[in-house]
Amino acid sequence: MTDKLTVSVLGTGIMGAAMARNLVRAGHTVRVWNRTRAKAEPLAADGAQVAGTPAAAVEGADVVLTMLYDGPAALDVMREAAPALRSGAAWVQSTTAGIEGVGALAAFAHEHGLVFFDAPVLGTRQPAESGQLLVLAAGPSAHRAAVTPVFDAVGARTVWSGEDGAAGTATRLKLVANSWVIAATAAVGEVLALAGALGVDPQDFFDAIGGGPLDMGYLRAKSALVLEDRLTPPQFAVATAAKDARLIVRAGEEHGVRLDVAAASAERLERAAAQGHADEDMVAAYFASFGSTDRPAG
Repeated sequence: MTDKLTVSVLGTGIMGAAMARNLVRAGHTVRVWNRTRAKAEPLAADGAQVAGTPAAAVEGADVVLTMLYDGPAALDVMREAAPALRSGAAWVQSTTAGIEGVGALAAFAHEHGLVFFDAPVLGTRQPAESGQLLVLAAGPSAHRAAVTPVFDAVGARTVWSGEDGAAGTATRLKLVANSWVIAATAAVGEVLALAGALGVDPQDFFDAIGGGPLDMGYLRAKSALVLEDRLTPPQFAVATAAKDARLIVRAGEEHGVRLDVAAASAERLERAAAQGHADEDMVAAYFASFGSTDRPAG
């Protein structure tokens, strides 16, 4: 197989659009589709072909990449694309779909003769735009050459977790990683809220932990978004983080593990979304500490 592929990207939100641009830059023929076409149209200026339907996007594609909201959304779109899917094509499923969701998607792939790769990614807007995502992938080694050029275009590194995408090993790893990201983000918001309530300058806190084992770049980066009112455009939106938090909680429940922090984080994110912060960066869960959305930080 040539290194230059025809790739269909279904879903052009924050992550999908960035991935599509990097695929174009790598020299691949890229067709894009999004339910709200206006979100896909700007990619035409980058060299992507904007399709009107999922079927038109996937016709003749070597690789289909889905980056949609959740598992059911990915399955619905692939059902729309089904009449034009080419048997033997690779399906790179990058939606955070949850363990149960991956099983349903893999079953669809089997029914339609697709080579299924469970391939969620770690990273937010900035690494996505620069092609520096971490790809977590599972799929048959005999077919990995077909998708390696795609992973190389969108990511800095690929971590293979298994031979069978249907087993969801990559998705399981993604849920574990996201549980840490969501917990850390919730902690950032609560630290800033408590500092403000107690009259503590957040910078005094940063100075106190600076250079020690409690310091971390993520804390400072996410805090800056709140303190400097830079919550849009989001690196990773509140509504999407809330969905992922619920998938994490459900995965824990199904495997006999109680995840109190993840459950509380999901509630905080959902509360912030209800306050009007759904499309802001996930650290806007900070506002869930208050009864209104206009409480200043620090």
